[in-house]
Amino acid sequence: MLERLNEALEHIESHLDQRIEVGELARIAMTSEYHFRRMFSALAGVSLSEYIRRRRLTVAGAEVLAGERTLLEIAVRYGYGSGEAFARAFRAVHGVGPGEARRTGAALHSQPRMSFRLIIEGSSSMRYRVVEKEQFHVIGKKARVPLVHQGVNPAIADFIRSIGQETLDRITALSDQQPEGIVAVCDDLAPSRAEGTELDYYHAVVSQAPAPDDLDALLVPAGTWAVFENSGPFPEALQFLWRDVFTQWFPSNPYQSRPGPEILRTRLSKDSSQADAELWIPVERVREAG
Repeated sequence: MLERLNEALEHIESHLDQRIEVGELARIAMTSEYHFRRMFSALAGVSLSEYIRRRRLTVAGAEVLAGERTLLEIAVRYGYGSGEAFARAFRAVHGVGPGEARRTGAALHSQPRMSFRLIIEGSSSMRYRVVEKEQFHVIGKKARVPLVHQGVNPAIADFIRSIGQETLDRITALSDQQPEGIVAVCDDLAPSRAEGTELDYYHAVVSQAPAPDDLDALLVPAGTWAVFENSGPFPEALQFLWRDVFTQWFPSNPYQSRPGPEILRTRLSKDSSQADAELWIPVERVREAG
């Protein structure tokens, strides 16, 4: 998998001055567009579209300083419809406009080329199982919140505090299957998974029961799930579980993610210093070419 991802990166490099289709990158990596975007952002720490933008403007910056093409020629070469649009994007990355950069020879920012390699640290083990699950409901309270990659998400924390204990008890009582009890469910994320984009967050349970009218519900079709377990210090055990799934497990196993909600079940120790986490990711088996 990592070898094919690196081939996709080579395709990006050779087409920075052309239109880059995500479908073609996914084809090279022999995976779906959905999984390719998620795999890339997990491995790179930046969305695919942002990486391409930064690489284009890095290469464009070198051409601006070289002075062999006009600024408008460079703008058009790298996909900008006008000099003004190019100047705005250039300034956002480099902190200076292209005209000033050329006149003064200003120092510019650079997005290095990426390549991926798998590092097995061996300091912890990842327990997982693959299960088939029938159609079910996620039932609870929902909020639209911004995506935060690391640390506490203030919008989610405020939302959970706003749920009354009586409502929480009613939601908990509807739990009738694995994963049991209150879970955190993330759905309808932006394809880029960029920081600040929005998602649907459910503080909810997994159930076959019909949802009461005053609660939110999400119907989840039957399918295959990879279930990962981890234990360790809180919140570190949770913050790195999702990352490790995409950077270590997926590249080494014949599965790819498929559209669907991500479900996280967390249980804290009495002093809240340790956590047991169980992460459910919708997956499908990769079909070998040929």
